[in-house]
Amino acid sequence: MLLEKLCNADGVSGCERTVRELIRQEVSPYADDIIADSMGNLLVLKKGLKHNKRVMLSAHMDEVGFIISGITKEGYLEFKSVGGIDTRVIISKKVRIGRDKIKGIIGIKAVHLTTKDEREKVPKESELFIDIGAKDMEDAKKYVKLGDYAAFDTEAELLGENSIKAKAIDDRVGCYILCSLIKEKVEYDTWFCFCTQEEVGLRGAEIAAYRIKPNIALVVEGTTCCDVPGAEKHEYVTEMNGGAAVSFMDRTTIVDKKYCDWLMRLGENKGINVQYKKMASGGNDAGVIHLSETGVRCASVSVPCRYIHSPASVASLKDIEAVRQLCSAALENIDDII
Repeated sequence: MLLEKLCNADGVSGCERTVRELIRQEVSPYADDIIADSMGNLLVLKKGLKHNKRVMLSAHMDEVGFIISGITKEGYLEFKSVGGIDTRVIISKKVRIGRDKIKGIIGIKAVHLTTKDEREKVPKESELFIDIGAKDMEDAKKYVKLGDYAAFDTEAELLGENSIKAKAIDDRVGCYILCSLIKEKVEYDTWFCFCTQEEVGLRGAEIAAYRIKPNIALVVEGTTCCDVPGAEKHEYVTEMNGGAAVSFMDRTTIVDKKYCDWLMRLGENKGINVQYKKMASGGNDAGVIHLSETGVRCASVSVPCRYIHSPASVASLKDIEAVRQLCSAALENIDDII
């Protein structure tokens, strides 16, 4: 399954090479042009029936993770987070480091040695370390060097009858959907953009949008889903199995109301499950795409994703299909909004 392969590939922000090559192999037979730019973006053109306007679909290849910033004399690895990660969810989790995928465990001082105050607070990143089993600094240097990336060591698998559990569902699910959509006919010349470094500042998409100069854009994402015990109904943001989540606003974008309403109406008319993303926080590549050049009409459609930015997220296969169907319908009817 392509989605599982994409999620299993390691691509922490700034080191998306493996993901990029996997996508290139998948989309090459359907591409009229492929550009790998200076930021590492993979920009894939599918020519349409008309060439007077350009459509941009965007999904980011990168995932949150870590970068090795130091090695102690005892052989432990110090690290910095790449992207937004809650330290509460990473203690004792497995990681794989560098091209050789060296195995490691994120460790912390044993509970027996902590004070009451230490046990009652969230640990700082500086209190954690990665243990690769090295006997000292020189031994560790045989396997790892400063600047190596570390990704969560989690393999994708089906969960229950209708869900997938994996790292990096945000946003390999968007990449997966774009890989599917490129196989369909398009009305206008359409750029399928697989972008880098979204998790550290929407960097790749900004460069891509300036190169392509689209007339309209659609960002395909994974987004927060908080329909879990302990959350009130109004805090759910999105609900798993509730369908494609259409954003009307986040902290980087206020979506054109006509575009947002059109997507919701399109989904309802086509019998596709759709929902609003109900919390105006976070952000995605739409934040820089819509500000490109003289401005680009841009919207976001997302797959609800539980436990996002963690070693293991969960998403519904039904929601993934709903997002794919809505994006496909949008491309098919783009004349109504472009």
